[in-house]
Amino acid sequence: MYLEEEIQTEYNFEEIIGNSTALKEVLKAVETVAATDSTVLIYGETGTGKELIARAIHNLSQRRDRTLVRVNCAAIPTGLLESEMFGHEKGAFTGAIERRIGRFELANKGTIFLDEVEDIPLELQPKLLRVLQEQEFERLGSGRSIRVDVRVVAATNVDLQQLVADKKFRNDLFYRLNVFPIALPPLRERREDIALLVPFFVNKSAQQMKKNIERIPVEAMQALMDYSWPGNIRELQNLIERAVILTRGTVLQVPLSELKQSSSTVPDPTHSSTLESVDREHILRVLRESGWVIGGPNGAAARLGLNRTTLNNRLRKLGITRPRA
Repeated sequence: MYLEEEIQTEYNFEEIIGNSTALKEVLKAVETVAATDSTVLIYGETGTGKELIARAIHNLSQRRDRTLVRVNCAAIPTGLLESEMFGHEKGAFTGAIERRIGRFELANKGTIFLDEVEDIPLELQPKLLRVLQEQEFERLGSGRSIRVDVRVVAATNVDLQQLVADKKFRNDLFYRLNVFPIALPPLRERREDIALLVPFFVNKSAQQMKKNIERIPVEAMQALMDYSWPGNIRELQNLIERAVILTRGTVLQVPLSELKQSSSTVPDPTHSSTLESVDREHILRVLRESGWVIGGPNGAAARLGLNRTTLNNRLRKLGITRPRA
């Protein structure tokens, strides 16, 4: 069932788009580490394409003919994460009516991608550390060790070293994951790539919707390049998809009213406002505009280019709660 789901999944990007120096440096790092079996930790804000880079590492490795298995550590309830990752035996707990193969077994001889790895609970981290060190584990309810040959690529959008300092993440696990770190630049730091990404996403959406879009207005492209993109490439893709839906002729109709932030509001390192405060204000504005509805096609998550789980995690980390009526 998992492999069928993997085949049916439509990913956000079909290829890596961009020609900026920042992106070239990332691709050079990917090419360097892909041929090895070293563990990779990808750093980057939400929507920067961490899964895309993980896939590039897998596809350039000697494991390319085997499975790349994804685990979104934030999307799986804490109580089920151990079973999802390592599997369980029949009767291991209430409701375990049959044996379940975990993601690490599915990834044997291949690669496992642990997205949002910071959300792995402390009590499960020693078991993950053992897999990284010894390439073995036990299913829940079993005392028999299972050996696997798995390459681990992890990703995070937070400062793991700070979590280690706060005793919310094991330092030995951090060092095992951080063998080869790759930092993905946010879209606002590779603005020259927007001129390549926009036509790519326009063509992709137009083909899916069977529309013929021939031109992108200059003022629209300038507005897209001036915006700070807190949701990064995912936010850009979602906005372009909405623009294609709105377009009735052959000229792309970009909803410019959604781009209220201009180049003058791009976070400036010399300004007293931090990136976190700018991000917080932007999220609050979108929440107010959506009536504090998070999910759904018109909810705040869709407007920000985030999935619902990621936005809820961001709200908790920023201390944002819905005001009482």
